[in-house]
Amino acid sequence: MYAIVNIAGKQFKVTKDQYIYAPLMQGDVDASVKFDQVLLADDNGTVSIGAPLLGGAVVSGKILEHVKGDKVIVFKKKRRKGYKKKNGHRQDFTKVLIENITL
Repeated sequence: MYAIVNIAGKQFKVTKDQYIYAPLMQGDVDASVKFDQVLLADDNGTVSIGAPLLGGAVVSGKILEHVKGDKVIVFKKKRRKGYKKKNGHRQDFTKVLIENITL
């Protein structure tokens, strides 16, 4: 059984007991969260497609921790002009454990 869920504008394919790194969410560690924007669900070969969302389908999970992603280097340069600029960026994520999918 799996579902495709919209979390903060991004789509994730989730199954039970799976960890996902979603964009930073408000909430404390060990707090439960519910995602009701389910776009598609598969229950052992029976596929349900929403138009655009499935009514009554809920994916529940638990916030495990708030983490930062890997550093991304942003390097800008213009040749023969002496212009160089180097910046770094680390995105904030929330690690979520998917506990249950109900249709």
